[in-house]
Amino acid sequence: MNFRGEDLRKVYRTGETEVQALRGVDLEIEAGEVLVLLGPSGSGKSTLLNILGGLDRPTSGRLLSGDLDLTALDDADLTNFRRDRVGFIFQFYNLIPSLTAEENVRLVTDIARNPMEPARALELVGLSERRDHYPAQLSGGEQQRVAVARAIAKQPGVLLCDEPTGALDSATGIKVLETLAAANRETGATLVIITHNAGIAAMADRVFHFLDGRIARIERNARRASPTEMTW
Repeated sequence: MNFRGEDLRKVYRTGETEVQALRGVDLEIEAGEVLVLLGPSGSGKSTLLNILGGLDRPTSGRLLSGDLDLTALDDADLTNFRRDRVGFIFQFYNLIPSLTAEENVRLVTDIARNPMEPARALELVGLSERRDHYPAQLSGGEQQRVAVARAIAKQPGVLLCDEPTGALDSATGIKVLETLAAANRETGATLVIITHNAGIAAMADRVFHFLDGRIARIERNARRASPTEMTW
């Protein structure tokens, strides 16, 4: 899935206080690429990710995915867009404790239009033998990989990841990043990762460096590094 953003702006207002989270962002995201959004807290990364995923709307500007103008969709169509085309992976796993790994994945496949089998999704993230385990029986890295399986099981066009390794140690984080890179290769989904960790940028095709609500610089890597090659 590709995106094109034109002069995207987002302003949050609380009483007389105004916060400009995005200040005129123009961007193009290529279908199937791995993109890292890098920058300090408050620089606009999460705001942009939420707009790309249809969780939020820009105050002004235009965002297109192919011929679809996301900024023109009503709430119902935006919900359908999220359900059918977007996989979300967050820092915290958001698994339901009373459900097994496979049952947590099935929550998504039961409502998706063209899902893969939950067992297949868990196989892709290397957890076939843990599919009957509950979250409390899994390590933090395994729980995050279940969250990845849940996201890819709907076969989305884009995977949006907000600090997916933020709660993990470096060795476990590398395993999760390897899983994400494999999902990008296997499914062809565009992969967008928010991080504060500059080392993760090496696994991307391109890096958007954010500062004060703007893309301050775009960096293109000559090749994608394997997560095991990165300096954590």
